[in-house]
Amino acid sequence: KNSTGVTEFVLLGLTDRAELQPVLFVVFLVIYFITVMGNVSMILLIRSDSKLHTPMYFFLSHLSFVDLCYATNITPQMLVNFFSKRKTISLTGCVIQFHFFIALVITEYYILAVMAYDRYMAICKPLLYSSKMSRCVCLSLVAAAYIYGFANGLVQTILMLRLTFCGPNEINHFYCADPPLMVLACSDTYVKETAMFVVAGSNLTCSLTTILISYVYIFTDILRIRSAEGRQKAFST
Repeated sequence: KNSTGVTEFVLLGLTDRAELQPVLFVVFLVIYFITVMGNVSMILLIRSDSKLHTPMYFFLSHLSFVDLCYATNITPQMLVNFFSKRKTISLTGCVIQFHFFIALVITEYYILAVMAYDRYMAICKPLLYSSKMSRCVCLSLVAAAYIYGFANGLVQTILMLRLTFCGPNEINHFYCADPPLMVLACSDTYVKETAMFVVAGSNLTCSLTTILISYVYIFTDILRIRSAEGRQKAFST
């Protein structure tokens, strides 16, 4: 009854050794710069070249966009904290980072699954490819991945907000994630833990199963091709 609610968290980061902070800052800054430049270049190239306006590159551009958002959700805060005395993040900022982290991860799972299905249709059902992978179908598949991913993120965020944080506020991580946040909760975390494992396990299993099944069919069909040139072209596709 006498406890007060937490309004901000302290991110302990990767290490507390001062001599390593500048080194890690440079390393992650370079990685982030390469990530941003690579993904932005990919998106601009696909949009500008009409020859790349195909389902495969359409999905690839969205994968690049999700990767860009995913990295931007975490890395800038981490870079700032390398040189900050108070490595704090507000409760609101933590919740937003938490939501986008989960939403973008799940969205990426299913975009990868959609890309595997697209390659299955291109190689195993080439005569039906143009009709089965029309622009409307591609937009629907991508929209479904985004909607499902962000809906999952919203549910997990609501469950996290139902927890009470009233004591320690140091997160043993470099961003707001499920396990280190639940360690700090004063209330019962059983529902949140169960939901976390169910969502993570089911989504990873479903997306990975779709990818594996697609590529089993792809490799099976490729091995049936008699000519070496035909197999090479199919593998390239």
